Amino acid sequence: MDSEKPKKTIETRYRKIEVLGEGTYGVVFKAYDLIAKQFVALKKIRMEYEEDEGIPATTLREISSLKSLNHPNIVPLQDLFINHNEKKIYLIFDYFEQDLKAFINKLPPDCSKDVYKNLLQQILLGIEYCHCSGILHRDLKPQNILVSNNGVLKIADFGLARSFNFPLKPRNLTKEIVTLWYRAPELLLGEKQYSTAIDIWSIGCIFSEMINKTPLFMGDSQIDQIYKIFQFSGTPDETTWPGITMYPDFKGSFPKFKSNYGILNSSGTNVLDEYGFDLMLKMLEINPMKRINATWALKHAYFKKN
Repeated sequence: MDSEKPKKTIETRYRKIEVLGEGTYGVVFKAYDLIAKQFVALKKIRMEYEEDEGIPATTLREISSLKSLNHPNIVPLQDLFINHNEKKIYLIFDYFEQDLKAFINKLPPDCSKDVYKNLLQQILLGIEYCHCSGILHRDLKPQNILVSNNGVLKIADFGLARSFNFPLKPRNLTKEIVTLWYRAPELLLGEKQYSTAIDIWSIGCIFSEMINKTPLFMGDSQIDQIYKIFQFSGTPDETTWPGITMYPDFKGSFPKFKSNYGILNSSGTNVLDEYGFDLMLKMLEINPMKRINATWALKHAYFKKN
């Protein structure tokens, strides 16, 4: 009788090297693939948080989204392992040296403007593909964007991603998404029927952070965050944002701030020209109906000018 082949397990395939990060559901390791002879990122997810449900919903969304996406600027899901006995699931990804925040912080002061332009273009290409594929990312921030040492960028962490159908029909979705500093004003005001514009707002915030090396809106609460946005864009009204007074969390008692776009270009004048400044404003348009989409952003003069 032939002996059975040994079952492939996470332990026999990968050797953990170090912890890269830890979150609510699990831990991400740098690991070495003993078969492919290359480094990978190994995401271990604890399933005990939802014992009755099995795999956490965020993990199911991440797996579902990544299996439906195939683009040079989106991190691919290489493999997955499920250990039912230990109630663990392992997702295997390409390994990257750093996230966008770390990459930007290492750039020299005299870095070429084209580096920033190329990074933004890669983000927009990845998100345009997501949106055209019916996927909202819903948690874009520098820590969820990976960059290799030679500047290849990939969007990661699809745990909060959500699919949608075309045309985008009004439907109530959770507003408890997107890290506070990158959360669009319509979400802060209680909107549940949001669109792809929420991802574009996040990219505008990321672009500003790339240029100025510091987050644009650093609120310590939802109300503080919306005030900081209003201090930048001006407090909206029915003229600038028709329907704003109907939002669940909009209050007529909000302070009447005037716009102050100057903070966008405060320390980034050496790397941001007038075209880049204009594109940033279009991505940070407070009215989501007027906010530029990814396709039109990629056609902006900023990417055509040498």
